[in-house]
Amino acid sequence: MSQDCIFCKIVNKELPSEIVYEDDLILAFNDVNPQAPVHVIIVPKEHFDSLLSVPAGNDIISHIHTVVNRIVLKLGIADSGFRLVINCGRDGNQTVPHLHYHLLGGRPLLWPPG
Repeated sequence: MSQDCIFCKIVNKELPSEIVYEDDLILAFNDVNPQAPVHVIIVPKEHFDSLLSVPAGNDIISHIHTVVNRIVLKLGIADSGFRLVINCGRDGNQTVPHLHYHLLGGRPLLWPPG
């Protein structure tokens, strides 16, 4: 855990969030500034600064992708479609240094994203 990390504070229930899904490894919660009708942030409970920080052999990425299937079914966007995004680094617009996914859906999503 990083003491200054907002996502670690949410994982540790030090800050409130609207939880969509939780298990031993990950927490998924609604974004406080949604960019689509469905905008869920999915974070591993273990702190990784970015996608590049996940050590080889760690199964967290696989686990998140498996759980995304459950979340999109629960939220009713599996059939209409969704977007799963990881921002990595400054040019990738990663604003929180904790690996996280944005799950967006509930409306047509344009491409390119910007």
